[in-house]
Amino acid sequence: MSTNFIAMKRASSSGGLNAMVDDGFEYSLGPPESGFSLFLAERTKKVHFIRHAEGFHNVATKETGDNHCLLRGGKPAAAHPLYDSRLTGKGIDQSEALKDYLTKRPSGSRSFTAFDLVVVSPLTRTCETALHVFGQPRAPGIPAFMSKVDAPVGSPEYAAGIQVAPPRFLVREECRERWGHYVCDGRRPIREIAEEFPNFDFSEINHDDDVFYSDERETDEHCCDRAVKFLEWLNKRPEKCIAVVTHSSFLRHLFGQFGETLHNDDMDDLQRLAGNCELRSIVLCSHGNKDGKSIDPLMPKSKAPSTVRMGTVFNKEAMGLGDLDMGIGMEQLVEIEEE
Repeated sequence: MSTNFIAMKRASSSGGLNAMVDDGFEYSLGPPESGFSLFLAERTKKVHFIRHAEGFHNVATKETGDNHCLLRGGKPAAAHPLYDSRLTGKGIDQSEALKDYLTKRPSGSRSFTAFDLVVVSPLTRTCETALHVFGQPRAPGIPAFMSKVDAPVGSPEYAAGIQVAPPRFLVREECRERWGHYVCDGRRPIREIAEEFPNFDFSEINHDDDVFYSDERETDEHCCDRAVKFLEWLNKRPEKCIAVVTHSSFLRHLFGQFGETLHNDDMDDLQRLAGNCELRSIVLCSHGNKDGKSIDPLMPKSKAPSTVRMGTVFNKEAMGLGDLDMGIGMEQLVEIEEE
């Protein structure tokens, strides 16, 4: 007869098991005093979060000592020189240094780290960082076996003539920076960005113009909720090794929701502010209770509904009503709600 260790532990532990509380990601698994959690390997995937490299907006705030230089003033935000800020020369060097590190970082059976997918924020500085760190992506729609490149120079795989497929770059709004108020956190129209980064996959972006940016800063609550929804989307992806090129405030709102059951040093490492081009790797585990949940697309804040009084003209002949008296005559006022 099998023994139910979970039931035994729940009965003997004064603290209880506290597993799968509610339906969020904030719970812990395993007996509270064990110090361990066990997960089925098929429910896990490695996610490597990368903050973008140094941008001109980072330099500007360091030089001035505050964020006032990122306000639009009396001009349109898109006219500001730091709108959708680009990488500096130092930022490009940081990206190249991370690329070199990954070519020498063992992963799995390889002497270098290879990724199945790179998810990128649509802002220019993250697109630039992804390009300099990972090189040219596999073009959208091209299968891996038709897009082979040499393994990193100097690796045993390169010496053996082994080729690998570069990852796809998939652009998602969900992992963009906390938007609003600061001009660096708006983005150019996708038609402009896509022209500069032709092999990036923008097919899952729903709006050409930046419909999310405004003078009002995105709330902490909304950014936190968006970050968890992004994890839900990542969990549904078939890939097992994913890189995400994103932003410091987004990562702060994401990681700040986790780690309460970790050792203090680990919690500090997880939740601290990420540096430019910093790599922070985690294992994402699905507990299964959200796997079937549908994920709503990210949409801009809806406008307050308004009503418009309009005249509707009825053609009685076309409607086959002849001289039927409709009571309200040929014109009828109707009320509609603006979409």
